[in-house]
Order: sequence, then structure tokens, then C-alpha cells
Amino acid sequence: MTAAAQEAAFGPVRWDWTRPSILLALATVAIHLFVNSGYGFFRDELYFIVCGNHPAWGYVDQPPIVPLIAALSHHLFGNFLVGFRWAPMLAMTATVALTAEFARMLGGGRFAQWLAGLCALGAPVYLAEGLLITTDLLQPLTWLACGWFLVRLAQRGDERWWIPFGIVVGISLLSKYMIAFYLLALGAGVLATPLRRSLTRPWLYVGAAIAFVMVLPNVLWQQQHGWPFLELGEAATNGKNVALSPLDYFAQQLLLIGPLAAPVWLSGLWACAARPRLTAHRIFPIAYVILFAFFVATHGKGYYLSPIYPTLLGFGAVAIEGWITSIAARAAALAAVVLVGAFLSPLAVPVLPVNTYIAYARAIGYGPSTMAMEHNKIGPLPQVYADMFGWREMAAKVAKVYWSLPPQDRAKAVFYGNNYGEAAAIDVFGRPLGLPPAISGHNNYFLWGLHGHDGSVVIRIGGNRDELLKEFRRVDQAGYIDTPYAMPYETNQPIYVERDLLVPLGPAWASSKHFE
Repeated sequence: MTAAAQEAAFGPVRWDWTRPSILLALATVAIHLFVNSGYGFFRDELYFIVCGNHPAWGYVDQPPIVPLIAALSHHLFGNFLVGFRWAPMLAMTATVALTAEFARMLGGGRFAQWLAGLCALGAPVYLAEGLLITTDLLQPLTWLACGWFLVRLAQRGDERWWIPFGIVVGISLLSKYMIAFYLLALGAGVLATPLRRSLTRPWLYVGAAIAFVMVLPNVLWQQQHGWPFLELGEAATNGKNVALSPLDYFAQQLLLIGPLAAPVWLSGLWACAARPRLTAHRIFPIAYVILFAFFVATHGKGYYLSPIYPTLLGFGAVAIEGWITSIAARAAALAAVVLVGAFLSPLAVPVLPVNTYIAYARAIGYGPSTMAMEHNKIGPLPQVYADMFGWREMAAKVAKVYWSLPPQDRAKAVFYGNNYGEAAAIDVFGRPLGLPPAISGHNNYFLWGLHGHDGSVVIRIGGNRDELLKEFRRVDQAGYIDTPYAMPYETNQPIYVERDLLVPLGPAWASSKHFE
């Protein structure tokens, strides 16, 4: 980007190394270098590595960018977690820094920049998203960029801002489809504000065409495979996700973004709705209300709304800066945000040893199910932490069972994962131990099929032996999984060796499909 382009986008180019955005970026990097090695690989990270090792324009449950990042990261850094997680660290560093810069672009001074940036840095949901390679990796950053371009468009009346808007939307859609809902909500805001003038000019359509071309290969992949993502979304709406009342959903927003950040983003909503500097700024509270109502109605998870908050934090910080003029009061506000962020950080990132974390969470009344978003039994840890435990041990015990088989059985044996986490653990940690590729009916594993196996010897974790004997002539227990901190359905489970499938292989595989 040229200096002129930088000035047009971000304001005058002055490399002030004491600028809040730069110092906050350095702090974000330092925090994640310290915490990103904690506990172990997350379930979804293992799955994304395997997906990325099967390059495609799409997958049952996500677009292609994040799996490709995960596979590349694992290729470069192996099981070194700090290196493997470089992408979420950098994405969240950019989000925090640009939240502060967004406040500056809105006219905010240093206090507003510090306030907005510190709220973003200390938000539990953003700390967690800077830790893990998940499909949310780019969402806060891309939603904030869209807000930035819309504000610039409103300020300067230059319709060409729709071009970078379209590019960012295309990138975001190739990492997660969630921004599509934001676009629909923003569309309502465009109609209700002076931004509707863009509908009579070509640049909005140029930006839309760019985004469409970028995402078209993924759309064609979904069409070719029968729109599996729609089937996945239906499962989430119809029972997988916990249904929350509007009050409960709002309470989750307070916990996800941080209780002291709430006055800031609520002030942002008020500043954009009641007394906006530009009428077009009302697009953001309109979009927020629509998204909030939609996610509550469709049983969306609490964090689905989280990418919109950096934009609101920028507006809110500028508004609060105009209300609070006392230096002492400003210093107290910033210190409080830092202290509360530090207090909540163990709930978001593995900064504490696991037993210390359990005691800490219990002491402050934060139970493992406090933020549960799916209908699963919870153990001593919340799911986000529990799903970082047990995968290496599982692969090692399955490998022990595999190598204990007679050579004629071992030649035909395959591990069947009840879910993509189990299957991916075998593919990532078990392949170096000599295990063949795993199979599963869960999500994209179903599309990858049987890898030539005939079902004559299958290794599986858990299940009822009497029920399994309805599918196989012989079922023998050959091992046991007993990782204490894993999710309950992934521990204290037998490892079975199943022999001689009774059901014809075609119908048996078809019935194993489950997209959720």
C-alpha cells in the first residue's frame, strides 16, 4: 500500500512508536507467545489439519481458508503449538491494534484509543480466538474492516470504498460463512440510512461482484455435494445448540466481551443510534439489533455476535472520551479494564496449570457449564479446555491395540472415529505410530470414505458391546481410555476390536453419515 493510500485509509502516516495501537499490538503478541502453548491441540485444530491435507474448495462444515492455514502451520511447525498458532495470534494482534486505530479514525484521542484497544485485548472471546485455529480466526478483523470502509464511505462520499469492502467480504466468506448474516443486517441499515444512495451507483455492485467471484468456487463445491452446510446448520438449529432466552443471550455477551467493556460498546450503540456524527452511522445499531434477534431465534451460539464488537467499541470509546474529561477518572477506567481483563483471562486462555484453573474457576463461581453452548455432558473443565486433552493418549492406546493384532487382522484393520475429533487425533498423532488413515461418518470424513477398507476388522472407542454385536460377529475389548480432563464421552471408555461386519458395507457406510 502506498503512503497516499495509507493516509486515505488510516489518516496521516506518522510512525509514532508510543501510539496506543502499536503498544497494544506488542502486548497482544507477548500475551499469546506466553499462553498459546497451553494444554494441547484443540479438537477442531486436529480436524482442520486433516481437512487442509485434503485440499478442496470447500468442506462439509467450513470454507477452505482455515483448513489450509492449519495444514500449512502443522507442516511448518509440527506439534510446536506456539508456532502452529501463529495465524490466530497475528489476526488478533491486528484486530486489537485496528480497534484502537478505528477509534482514532473516528476522531478519538489517546484515551479513546487506549480504551477501545484494551477492551478488545481483554475480551475473553478475543483472547480465546487469538489462541486457537478455528473458523472464527478472521471474523473480528474482517467485520471491523467492513465497518471501517463504511465509515470512510460515509465521511468522504467516495463510493470506491465498496471495492475493498467486497474484497474483505470475499476473504471472510472463504474463512466462515457467518459474515453473510452481517451483510444482510447491514443491507437493512443501508436502506434505512443515506448509504442507500449507493444502490443507484455502480461501485456497490462492483464490490459485490468481486466478493461473488472470490467465493464462487466454494459455492459450486457446496452445490456439487448437495449443500451439506445447510444440513449442518439445520442440525444446530434443531437441537444441537443450547436455546437461550434474549436475557441469557445478552448475559453471554457480557461474559464474552467482558463486563467492563459493556458500557463501552453500549455507548457505541447509543452514539450511533441517538446522536450520530453522521446519520449513516445508524447502520451499525440497526445491524446489531437484527443479528441479536436472529441468533436468539435460531439458537445461535453466543459468540456468533462477537465480531461486531470491535466496531462498537471504537464508537463507544470516542463517546466516553467526550463525557469523561478528568485525567484521574480516565486513568481509573483504563486500569479497571486491565484488571478485570486479567481477572477473567484464565477463563479464556490456558494461563494456569489445569488443577489451578479448576480451583480458580470454582472459587469465582464459574462452573464448567456456565458458558455451555451445546447439549453435551461436561466434566471438570469447560468444553473449550476439555477438548485440548486426551488426543495424544488416545492415539497411543489405539496404536497399542493395532500393533497387538495378528498380522492378518492388522493388514485389514482400520480405526473408526465416532466423531471427527477422534478420527483426526488418529490421523495427526497416530500416523507416525504406524496407524492407517482413520474413517468416520462425521462431517467431511464421510465424504472421504473407507480408504479401501471392507469393515472386516474395525477398532472403535466406546459404545455398548451388545449393540455392537448387532453389527459385527465378534466384539472384543482390547484397551481402555481414561484421560481425566477430556470430555466425558471421550474418556473412561473401552477400546473395542470389531470383526466381521454383518450388514453389507454400502448400507452400513451410508447409515454412518452424520453432519452436525
